[in-house]
Amino acid sequence: MLILEVHHLQKSYWEKGQALQAVRDLSLRVSAGEILAFLGPNGAGKTTSIKMMAGLVMPDSGWVRIGGRNPHQQPEALRLLGAVLEGNRNIYWRLTCRENLEYFGVLRGLSARQASQRAELLLERFELTQKRQTIVQSLSRGMQQKLAIAVALMHQPPLLLLDEPTLGLDVEATESVKRLIREIATEGCAIVLTTHQLAIAEELSNRVAIMHRGEVLLEEPTDALIQQFSTGSYRIEMSDTIDAPRCSKLERLGVVVEGDRQLFVADPGQLYEALAILKPLPLLRIETDQATLKEVFLTLVRQNQDSIKLN
Repeated sequence: MLILEVHHLQKSYWEKGQALQAVRDLSLRVSAGEILAFLGPNGAGKTTSIKMMAGLVMPDSGWVRIGGRNPHQQPEALRLLGAVLEGNRNIYWRLTCRENLEYFGVLRGLSARQASQRAELLLERFELTQKRQTIVQSLSRGMQQKLAIAVALMHQPPLLLLDEPTLGLDVEATESVKRLIREIATEGCAIVLTTHQLAIAEELSNRVAIMHRGEVLLEEPTDALIQQFSTGSYRIEMSDTIDAPRCSKLERLGVVVEGDRQLFVADPGQLYEALAILKPLPLLRIETDQATLKEVFLTLVRQNQDSIKLN
């Protein structure tokens, strides 16, 4: 089921008498249970785009639909949205965990009783039960971030906007937040994730949209995008030294021998021939030469910058 529709959004700002186009012709769609990684360098227009999706900034043209409703014209659309924008700013630091949850629950339309019951469920799920009466400013950053996500989920919205949900967290807290994000998506929530931590985006997302200079360069399934930029070649590492006769045979085959224990097979069809030459030497590992989302991102952004310079 389609949850978020963004249709040809445009937004410009005036600076020193000149119009600066922050977002130009942005279109996106996110379905229930899907995590879209919305990526781009600083100044790409991501923040303005997210604020338009959240109803905080009015677009110059185009429209947004959340569950079929326009947040700029129908205020009830905002009840279908939960957001953690720019860290954990959606929580009050001088309130306790429970007070934050109950306050924002009532603010989003729950009765006091419903907010109390929902708060207890989320405290338990987010492993914050022992901290229910703790002032937020006394919590670790990881706990603050989990509470911020819990607050955004108090009214059970079908769409969640997450901005840098793991920024500044230690390894354990990061893993905890990632697990929660996966669970939330599995339960049917549509998630738009913005982050500069591209390994996190690669790990969590179903699809990727990369934005640069106000435009979306591409929008693709994450796995398919990475596969497009992967060569299909293999890197082989041996436990023992590769002797000179075998090195000569491998090089005649077109395999690149690196040092005396590693080799690079550019043509996947030559893998088994190379292994036959190496037999019976013990293998340490064979790895596909797989691209990462970080490499894909940098390649696309640089290509776009080069095309702008050429034009």
